Amino acid sequence: MKRIKPKAVSLLAAAAVMAAGTPAGAKHSPALDLARQLNEAFVEVADQVSPTVVVIDIRQKVNADESGSFWDILPPDLRRKFQHHGAAQQFLAGEGSGIIITADGYILTNNHVVENADEIQVRLKDGRTFSGEVKGSDPESDIAVVKIKATGLTPAKLGNSDATRVGEFVLAIGAPFELNDTVTVGHISAKGRSFEHDADQDFLQTDAKILPGNSGGPLVNLYGEVIGINTMIEGLDTGIGFAVPINLARRVKDHLIAEGKFTRSWLGIGIQELNEESAQSNLEGGSTPDPRKGVKVNLIVRGGPASKSDLQVDDVITAVDGKKVQTVRQLRDEVSAKKAGSTAVLDIVRAKKHLTVKVIPGVMPEKPVMAATEEQGHGAAQSTGLGLTVQGLSKELAEEYGVDVTSGVIVTAVEKDSPAEMQEIKAGDVITAINRKHVATPAQFRDAVKSADPKHGLMVNLVNENGSRFVVVKDRGGN
Repeated sequence: MKRIKPKAVSLLAAAAVMAAGTPAGAKHSPALDLARQLNEAFVEVADQVSPTVVVIDIRQKVNADESGSFWDILPPDLRRKFQHHGAAQQFLAGEGSGIIITADGYILTNNHVVENADEIQVRLKDGRTFSGEVKGSDPESDIAVVKIKATGLTPAKLGNSDATRVGEFVLAIGAPFELNDTVTVGHISAKGRSFEHDADQDFLQTDAKILPGNSGGPLVNLYGEVIGINTMIEGLDTGIGFAVPINLARRVKDHLIAEGKFTRSWLGIGIQELNEESAQSNLEGGSTPDPRKGVKVNLIVRGGPASKSDLQVDDVITAVDGKKVQTVRQLRDEVSAKKAGSTAVLDIVRAKKHLTVKVIPGVMPEKPVMAATEEQGHGAAQSTGLGLTVQGLSKELAEEYGVDVTSGVIVTAVEKDSPAEMQEIKAGDVITAINRKHVATPAQFRDAVKSADPKHGLMVNLVNENGSRFVVVKDRGGN
């Protein structure tokens, strides 16, 4: 998107403009002129963007007999503010912000602003109020789209959050504490923040003041472009706020408008970024790829899309359809954006060989695949250093633990706070290899553990009801 150039393009022009409107007796200096020019930039951006910001009022019905003692503990003034009495119903009232994104009335906001709302009212800066309808929402990214019956609106200009740099000036606009059209100024403090491992999160962090009621409003750069949707804060007085990057919000909102939901694709794999430990794809021979350039596969979900391909645990994915991926976030973004049923071509490194593997992504399940539950058992081979006990895999044990693997040793006990437990190894997991050497008996397992270098640890290949994966377990000094 072409960016708007500041009106004052030089100190001379800025000085000329300010000279006409500068109070008599005000001191002129190059430093002050620069400060005043920046001040004018903030004012111009606020004037430009504020008309595209709306206030979203919501009401949610609460049955009196279901509200319990909630209303009883509220002070009378707050009860009057947030509660509207009906014959047998009460209402929770809330307020957030939103951004006009189309001339015909589509509003971008947070999912948590409108979630479970029974009534939505949207107020424009010019004072007009419209009833709103949620056209689609996506809790994972916390993005929602509301539609009002209006035409001729002025939409906000959406920028490119990928191009946003840490340290840039930004403005946050919204309605905190029912104070409409509030503007605060700050910087981009960091990028790529996330808090839930499986959620679609990639927050921009800012020190621009964000307060309750700002949610859903824009985070704007000095070109007047929306680069984020203000979403959450870390305490009221910490100066730490977070916004959904507009590139993620844009991708999600297009699907919400067209389909009412955002469907993600997945490969059915567990992944981790490479580091000194996880990059050791062959613990006896050293690492193969550059540990800064790829994402390692440590789990293949049984029955998932990747299980039907040639992808293997321990492969390092370096690109998707020719686009390089170096982080878990980059890989997830590339895969989730692909249409389910299409073909994804993965560039991988496997045992020092550069290969390509084709995988057909599927629709990501709504509920995550759960790990196997821990059970108790009695072992024939024990590693005190790793903190686990294994037994030879028999038909009876396979049936007892619900596994259909035909080769390996089965974990029957895991010590509390042991290296094995720290790597989430559980009773019922089947160990098929250690340091790339197949193990089929307790004796082979014992020998493999004894021959390992405890400084580097052991690469343990596991299979359970959810699929295959590997972990690196460091021996604590036993056998």
